[in-house]
Amino acid sequence: MRPRRSNPGRQERAGGDPVNAKIPKRILIGKVGLDGHDRGAKFIVRALRNAGYEVIYTGIRRTPEQIVRTAVDEDVDAIGLSLLSGAHNELFARVAGLLQKEGARDIVLFGGGTIPQRDIAHLESLGFSRVFTPGTPLSEILTALEEELADKK
Repeated sequence: MRPRRSNPGRQERAGGDPVNAKIPKRILIGKVGLDGHDRGAKFIVRALRNAGYEVIYTGIRRTPEQIVRTAVDEDVDAIGLSLLSGAHNELFARVAGLLQKEGARDIVLFGGGTIPQRDIAHLESLGFSRVFTPGTPLSEILTALEEELADKK
């Protein structure tokens, strides 16, 4: 297990007493591979920020190695991958495998894009908690992430 942020839920009161404070969950949104279509990813980034999450957006055309390195360096709680190019089985698997190598299996994985229904079970078997397809209501995405992240300390 990788180390977490030091004292992530503590703040000092005026008198020096520590109090529990709600620290926003940190989510990385990434466009992995050669897919350059980022409108959906940027929409999700804005929606997550508006919902109170701290969001790190990696931009387009990132390698799985870059995504995982950024996630570990930034100590994120979740990674959301967006892919429209059809290479989701290979690239999502690579990200999941690299996270395991890094000892970062506690990072929640979710994905979205033009992903055929027949591939969703495979992606879930790799460790993706949810896979969202075009037309998924934003409220469903936010509720699912809230549930997935609720138990993370």
